[in-house]
Amino acid sequence: MSIARTHHRFSLADYEQMIDQGILTESDRVELIRGEIIEKMSIGELHAACVKRLNRIFNVRLVGKTCVGVQDPVRLGNSEPEPDVTLLTPRDDDYADGHPEAEDVLLIVEVADSSLEFDRVVKREIYAENGVVEFWILNLLDRTLEVYRQPQADGRYDEVRVLSSTEKTDLVRLPGEEFVVADFFPPLG
Repeated sequence: MSIARTHHRFSLADYEQMIDQGILTESDRVELIRGEIIEKMSIGELHAACVKRLNRIFNVRLVGKTCVGVQDPVRLGNSEPEPDVTLLTPRDDDYADGHPEAEDVLLIVEVADSSLEFDRVVKREIYAENGVVEFWILNLLDRTLEVYRQPQADGRYDEVRVLSSTEKTDLVRLPGEEFVVADFFPPLG
C-alpha cells in the first residue's frame, strides 16, 4: 500500500520569519528552494579553498566595481538560495535593507562537486527563470568552468559554454574584466 505524503511549502516571508525568530539559524545550513527548505551539502576542503580563491580574486580585481557576497542569500521568486559567490551591484547600505534580488546580481557562482547535478538542473532553472544574467558553475570534478548566459523565462540559458582551465572568460555586466579559469583552482599537488 502506498501512502502519499504532502510537502509543506513555505513562502519567502514564512522562511525569513523563521530566520528572524531564531527557528532557523546559520547552523541549520538550509536554503529555500521553490518553497521547500532544503538542506545544503557539506563543504569539503577543495570546495572551501575555491570559494576563498574566488572571493580573493574578485575583491582584488573588482574593487569598487562590485560587492562580493560569499554564501549569502539572494531573493528569487519563491526561492532564497545561498550561492557560493555572488557579484552584486554596489549599494551604500551593502544590502542591509534587504537581500539582493535578480536585478542586483552581476554574477552567481556555484562551486560544485557532490552538488553538481543539483546546481546544473535545479539552481540553473531558478537563476534563469528569475533573469540572473550570468551564472557559473566551477566544476571541481572536471576542473572546468561552466558559463551560462542569456537567461530565458522557461529556465534555460541560451548561451552555455564549458571552459577548460587554460581558457579565459569575461563578465557580461563588467566588460573588460577577463579571468583565467585555472586561477580559480588551487594548483594540483
